[in-house]
Amino acid sequence: MIPEFPGFTPLAMEQKDEVEAQFRGCHPVTSELTFTNLWMWQNHYHFEVARLGGFLCFLARPPEGDPWCLPPVGDADVRETSRRLLQYLGEMGSNRGLERVPERLVKGQGLDQAPFVAQLDRDQSDYVYLSRDLIELAGRDLHAKKNHVNRFKRTYRHEYRRLSAELVEACLALETAWCDLRHCWETPSLASEEVAIHEALHHFGELSYVGGVVLVEGKVGAFALGEALNPDTFVCHVEKANPDIDGLYAAVNQMFCEAEAARFTYVNREQDLGVPGLRKAKESYQPQHLEHKYRVTLAS
Repeated sequence: MIPEFPGFTPLAMEQKDEVEAQFRGCHPVTSELTFTNLWMWQNHYHFEVARLGGFLCFLARPPEGDPWCLPPVGDADVRETSRRLLQYLGEMGSNRGLERVPERLVKGQGLDQAPFVAQLDRDQSDYVYLSRDLIELAGRDLHAKKNHVNRFKRTYRHEYRRLSAELVEACLALETAWCDLRHCWETPSLASEEVAIHEALHHFGELSYVGGVVLVEGKVGAFALGEALNPDTFVCHVEKANPDIDGLYAAVNQMFCEAEAARFTYVNREQDLGVPGLRKAKESYQPQHLEHKYRVTLAS
């Protein structure tokens, strides 16, 4: 299903089992490395995939801008595979390199040593929390969050449900209404996110994520999507809520983690993309650590 390098082929649903098996064997730590995430963002990044020396390699060909690669996924000599990918990108005339490379790969496998150059990409760093912190909201630092959740639960008639096929259309309608309110199509990043969420919901049951829905007064008020990233970590891909309902964002976060992530030690809530409001919101939940990512290129 997946050809040998350099014969990249577009990511396809038929490759899902093969890709996920490779991920399971490598215990990824960055939020990009699930099939769900790659599939959701396929319309934005146009991912292609190939095998090289025991690794899976993912090439992004965005319609605007130069091609780039995610870090190779495998257990062999990552330096040699990375060098070949970077040379390949150079032969294509790309000024980019490997993107979203986790710090433990950079530092542990020498991708910050010649002939490589590694540069921290803070805007792409994932926020990682202790799952019990997001569930219990205990302590002074999270007291305000707990108050928001409790106030919501006291004020509104609500119910948490696992996402089912019958609820997908209502979640799509909520996402569309959210985007209309935020004028998503005037902001490229929000427009791309809108398409990504629709891709995920339209392929519910085919992709491996689980979803949680909060019904407020009998109607879908919020939903979240996530899945196992590795045996210790649950990754939350999507979280949307009616912004007119006070405390609902805090509530869906807490309820989803309690229902779906309690058996995991950590919850990865992805990056902030350098958006000030998003950074403030993610920092306010007191991350246990940031999973830093780097850009890696070849020295001139």
